[in-house]
Amino acid sequence: QAQLVESGGGSVQAGGSLRLSCAASGRTFSIRYMGWFRQAPGKDREFVAAFDWLESDTFYADSVKGRFTMSRTNVNNTLYLQMNSLKPEDTARYYCATKFAWGSSNRYSSADWYDYWGLGTKVTVSS
Repeated sequence: QAQLVESGGGSVQAGGSLRLSCAASGRTFSIRYMGWFRQAPGKDREFVAAFDWLESDTFYADSVKGRFTMSRTNVNNTLYLQMNSLKPEDTARYYCATKFAWGSSNRYSSADWYDYWGLGTKVTVSS
């Protein structure tokens, strides 16, 4: 199993920036993919970005491409999401998730594909 803890959420004005962190612990050597999703009240979880830990590949949703950027720290298994030029429509609770897998996959944007989830961190962007 793996445990995930998100942090870094808060309240900012439109055009501002935040950096979210996702720290993994437990059986981290089995992790292949880590993903970021967000969920607004009454809506399904929406794909934001994903990272292939083995190949160091990044994937972004069209809605955040060019504004959000991922980075990672190998030593402590932490994945970061730098969010710039924030918009009110980015307001949501942001979650990180992980998938144990041997090979690559094109399902990294599907929320129901992931194995474990953190509890999320809230982001509010005012106009």
